[in-house]
Amino acid sequence: MNKKVITLGDVMMRLSTPGNERFLQASTYQVVFGGAEANVAVSLAQFGLDAAHVTAFPSNDLGKAATAYLRQTGVDTSHIYFQEGRLGLYFLENGSMQRASKIIYDRFDSAFANFSGEEIDWDKVFEGADWFHWTGITPALSQKAADLCLAALKAANEKGLMVSGDINYRRNLWQYGKGPLEVMPELIRYTHVIVAGLSDFENCMDIEAKDFLDACHEAKKDFPQIKYITKTKRESISANHNTLRGSLWNGVEVFKSNTYEMTQIVDRVGGGDAYIAGLIYGLLHYPDELALEFATAASVLKHSIPGDANLVTVDEVNALVKGDNVGKLLR
Repeated sequence: MNKKVITLGDVMMRLSTPGNERFLQASTYQVVFGGAEANVAVSLAQFGLDAAHVTAFPSNDLGKAATAYLRQTGVDTSHIYFQEGRLGLYFLENGSMQRASKIIYDRFDSAFANFSGEEIDWDKVFEGADWFHWTGITPALSQKAADLCLAALKAANEKGLMVSGDINYRRNLWQYGKGPLEVMPELIRYTHVIVAGLSDFENCMDIEAKDFLDACHEAKKDFPQIKYITKTKRESISANHNTLRGSLWNGVEVFKSNTYEMTQIVDRVGGGDAYIAGLIYGLLHYPDELALEFATAASVLKHSIPGDANLVTVDEVNALVKGDNVGKLLR
């Protein structure tokens, strides 16, 4: 039977300047939709898994367009709700060479941020599911979104699902009167796979550590249900030239992936989402070390694809892991 993954989170409309134009130059914008958790669902759908996304959209044509995007990428949209409100936006200016990319967010007070989720039947949402994924963006948006995330996590745990959370500390999002240390620890207690760097440990888990391994051990003491902790390490030589490597702690040892050099990046937005989607798929199908290699390779391939989501197949990721057909013309 095919594995089923549920994701929860806001989805925004992304408006990008054409090519490498600056905001000051652009007279038109390219439109796509994206959100951290939805990007994971889209990627997993491309891998052949059953993926469903839970969110709320405004009850207007933009909400319908965003729903249609998710549906056409293979994501189950039967748990999308519509209400009064707005669709969050973000604007992207793609950098080049030594000029960095820029993002401007206009996402506050979205329909999702104001969605209580009282009408959600979590038993129905999680029926037949194997995995639930959330990120630290959701509880940072509003008290309603934080409460919704907690309700989903409790229901997922009651159903015995594996739960992953990309802590993803975003300082500028926490604007509704609570800080991450007041909210995040309770959510993390229901989570088994954590994506976190040292700043995430400190800001969301109150753990100050000298290195990643030390932080993992401290986190396991405070949150004993954790099974895996992972992170990526990126080095930016220029906007178009980065290196990427993944690390995965499984409670016993730390695995490190191959380091990939990406010299002609097309779009780095969503690279982290592609990584966790790859790790979810990997942990459901492969041994830990190979799961990490799959995740890192998936993220690398995302950097070659415009838009937020990673539109690649399992075979394409595994070919990169093996070093087959890299950059070749396939006929």
